[in-house]
Amino acid sequence: MESNNNHDTSIFEEKTEYKRDLGLVESVSIVIGRIIGSGIFRTPGPIMALVSCTSLFWLAWILGGVVTIFHAVTYAELVAMMPRSGGPYVYLKTAYGPVWAFLRGWAMFFVSETGAIAAVALVFAEYFNEIWKILYGVPLGHVAEILIALGIIWLLTFINMFGVLLSGVFQNIFSAVKILAIGIIIGISFTTGGNWSHFSDPFLPETFSWSTILALGAALRLSFFAFSGWEGATYIAEEVKNPRRNLPLSLFLGIAGVLVLYAGTNAAYLYQLPAAVISSSHGIAADALKTAIGGAGGVMISVAVMLSTFGNVSTQVLVKARTWQAMARDNLFFERMGRLSKRYKTPNNSLAAQAAWASVILIALMAVYCAADVKSSASYETIIAFFSATGTIFNIMTICSIFIFRKRYPNAVRPYRAWLYPYSIIIVLIILLAYLVITLVTALLPSLIGLVIMSSGLIYYRWKVRYQRV
Repeated sequence: MESNNNHDTSIFEEKTEYKRDLGLVESVSIVIGRIIGSGIFRTPGPIMALVSCTSLFWLAWILGGVVTIFHAVTYAELVAMMPRSGGPYVYLKTAYGPVWAFLRGWAMFFVSETGAIAAVALVFAEYFNEIWKILYGVPLGHVAEILIALGIIWLLTFINMFGVLLSGVFQNIFSAVKILAIGIIIGISFTTGGNWSHFSDPFLPETFSWSTILALGAALRLSFFAFSGWEGATYIAEEVKNPRRNLPLSLFLGIAGVLVLYAGTNAAYLYQLPAAVISSSHGIAADALKTAIGGAGGVMISVAVMLSTFGNVSTQVLVKARTWQAMARDNLFFERMGRLSKRYKTPNNSLAAQAAWASVILIALMAVYCAADVKSSASYETIIAFFSATGTIFNIMTICSIFIFRKRYPNAVRPYRAWLYPYSIIIVLIILLAYLVITLVTALLPSLIGLVIMSSGLIYYRWKVRYQRV
C-alpha cells in the first residue's frame, strides 16, 4: 500500500465498472451547472467593495477567466490521457503518490466540498424564505431554513442514486433553466433605463500602491470561487461516452459559455447600478432588477437564484461523490464508500455519506448562526477564505503534474495536448503562485486553519495505511 501507482498503465484504460450513459450534452451541462451556482449573484458586490473602481473590477473577472481557461487546457490533456473518475485525485495520486491525493480528498470531504454543498443549499433556503416573506408578509425562521436546506440535499442525493442517466437528464434541464434565467436578467437590465457612465465612474483607483495589489488579490479569491467547479465533468470520466473526445470538448464549451454569461451579467449590473451602490450590495442581482423593473424584480431574481442553486447542489452531489468512491476503491478512504450499487452502478454509499456529513456541517453552522443572531450568508466569504490557500496548493500541484506525465509517460495516448505548452502552463502557475502569496498575506489565519484541517488527515492515513497494512 505504501508504494504508489506511478507506473500502473491501467490508469490509461477506458474499462470501467460504471455505465457510460452520459454524452457530450450532459458533460457540458455538468460543467455549466457546476460553475453557475450562487457566485455570480453574490460576489460582484464584495469584489467592487475591495477594488473600488471599474477597471480593477473587470480585471479581477478577466484574470479569473484566464486562469480558468489555462487550467482547462491542462485538465483537457490529463483527462483525455487518463479517463478515470475522481478528477484531480487521480492525477495527484499518479504523479505524487497516494498521500497527497488522500490529503486533498480528506480536506474536500470533511470541510470544503461538503461545506460548499451545505452553503449553496442554504442559499436556496434563504431565497425561498425571501419569496415566502413577499407572499405572506412574515419570514420563516432559522429552523425552517435549515430543514429546507437539509431537504434539498437529501432529495438530490436520492435522485442521484437511481443511475447516472437520470442524473444527466436532470443536469440538462437545470443548466438550460440557469442559462434562460441569466439571459432574462441580462435582457431586462439592458432594455430598461440604465447608464453607460457607470462603466467608467470611477475607472481607476484613487491611488495605486501595495494595498491596491492586495485588494486585487483578495478580489481574485471571490472571482476564482465564482468560476470554481469547471472541472466537474472530470470527476465522472468513467460514466461519459467517448471520454477522450467528449471530456476535453465539454470543458472548453462549458467554460466558454459561462464566460459569456458572466461578462453579460456583470455588464448588466454595471449598466443599472453605479460602482458605489454595487460595493455596498450583498444581493447585487436583486438590487439590479429592482432598479430596472421595481419590486417584481426581487421576486424574479429570487426564483432565478433558487433555480440556479438547486441545479448547482444537484451537480455537486453528482460529481463529488465520485471522488470519495475512487479513494475508497484505492483503499485510501472508508471501505464501504468504494462500493457501487449492483443495479444502478452508482456510488450510493458515497452519496449517502456525503449527504450525511454535509448535514452535520449545516446543522453545526446554523447552531452558530442562531447563537450569534446573524444570517447564514455571513459564512459565504469566510468559507472561501478558509480553503483558498489549500485549494491553490493542490491546483498548482495538479497543473505541475503535466510536466511529470510528459516525462514519465512519453508514449501514452494523448488525444489532446495542452495548447501552447509549456507557456500556457507557466502563465497560470505564475498567476496562481502570486495569488497564493497574496492570500497568505490577506487571509493568514483562515489559511492556516484550512491547512491544519487538511493535515489532520495524516492521522487517519497513518492508521489506515501503515497500521492496518491495507
